[in-house]
Parts: sequence; structure tokens; C-alpha cells
Amino acid sequence: MLLNFITWDVSPEIFHLGGLSIRWYGLLFALGFYVGYLIMEKFFKKEGVPLPLLDKLAIYMILSTVVGARLGHCLFYEPSDYLKNPIEILYIWHGGLASHGAAVAIILALVMYHRKTKLSYWWVLDRIVIVVALAGVFIRSGNLMNSEIYGHVTNLPWGFIFVKDHAVDARHPTQIYEALCYLLIFLGLIKYYYMKDGKPKPGMIFGIFLIALFMVRFIIEFLKENQVNFESQMTLNMGQLLSIPFIIAGIILVILSSKNMLEKESA
Repeated sequence: MLLNFITWDVSPEIFHLGGLSIRWYGLLFALGFYVGYLIMEKFFKKEGVPLPLLDKLAIYMILSTVVGARLGHCLFYEPSDYLKNPIEILYIWHGGLASHGAAVAIILALVMYHRKTKLSYWWVLDRIVIVVALAGVFIRSGNLMNSEIYGHVTNLPWGFIFVKDHAVDARHPTQIYEALCYLLIFLGLIKYYYMKDGKPKPGMIFGIFLIALFMVRFIIEFLKENQVNFESQMTLNMGQLLSIPFIIAGIILVILSSKNMLEKESA
């Protein structure tokens, strides 16, 4: 029986402008921030929060996402290589970003944002993670355009043959699996936000986000190819091990929020 696999031979570059290469990943990454900004603007207006604070938030988010994702990859996945040549940490155009590093950096950056603006920490987190889930859709779509972070060999008819990587076997398009899951998480979170008329219990949306997103990441990692060689000796790969603390933190937050134990902290 002949299986109709999908041959994926898309160039990661959109076009050249002089010596500058415009790539799908960069465009989708930026688009994720832009759409997220528009959604956050609606939240700010709905709840009467001054819009100038949103511009500051955007700066904190962009810097923490890029720096955290880059450092996360360098320290979690290839520490020895980058510690030998630390200058290469700055070569972000060579690729190598880790969502777990971005998550840690965003949480820390929002602590500083909270102190500067006096906006409730839980208020910011509960709303920013809604757009973070949507941004994940754009980022995984960028990974698909780059023909990277794909899965194991599969016989399923929707398997992708990634020509760019000289693949001859069809692979699980795990980028699409994750993107669709993140889209569902985004839709679920924003529906919950409006069901509560923009007044969810502090920490509840953030907790649900941590559980849902990192459970998805944990499960789909079983279908992915390892990113670095040392993972082949591990029962759970690095992405799964890094996801576990976030899932546990999410469960704790949901419990505390449901018991109104974060109300005082949100003031």
C-alpha cells in the first residue's frame, strides 16, 4: 500500500534584501509579539489600566523572551560548548532557543515589572500567559518553516518528509501537533477570562497555563527526536525533565487560587 506522505521542501527564507535574509521564523516570531500586544491592549482597556504601562510590558517581554530562550538553550542543552566559547551565546542567528529558559526569564522579568509599575504580579501573569500560548503557535509554525524540531519516523499518512534535512523517511510533524495544542490552550484560557468577565481568581489562569502547556510539551517530547546527543542515554529527555517543575508549580497555584489563598498577594 502506497502511503501519501507530505513532502516538505519549503525554504526558511522569504527573500533577500541586500545582504539581509528575511526568514519565516523571524517574521512569525515578531508577528506573535504583535498579535499578543493587540490582545493585551484589549485587556488593558477592558479593565481600565493605563496603556503606557503596556508599552513597558512589551519591552520586558521581548527582552526576557529572547535572552531567556537563548540562555536556556546554551545552559540546558549545550553548556560545555558554549562555556568554552561564550561569545557564541550572542550569535542568536545561528539558532538555539529553549522555551523553558524563556519561561523562567519571563517570570523573573515580570517581578521587576511589578515592582516598577505596582501592577499586581498575579494580574499581569494571568493575562500575559494567554498571549504567550498564542505566541507558541507562531513560534512552532516558524520551526516548521525551518524544518526543525520534528519527530520520530512514522507510517501515518500525515507524516512529513523534511527535504531540507535530506530526510528520506516520513516524520511526525511535532511542530504542528504543538501549535494546534497551544492554539487550543489559548482559546480555552481566553474563553475562561471572558467567562469571568475579566476578573478570574488571582493565579488561576497562570496555574492552568503551566499545567496545560507543559503537559503538552511533556507528552509530545515522546514523539520528538532528541535535540542533543546526551539525551539518548536518558529515560526522560531534557525538555521533559524541565517541564515537570512547571507542571507541579501549576498544580500548586491552582489549588492555592481555588482556596483564595493568593487574594492577599494580588493587592
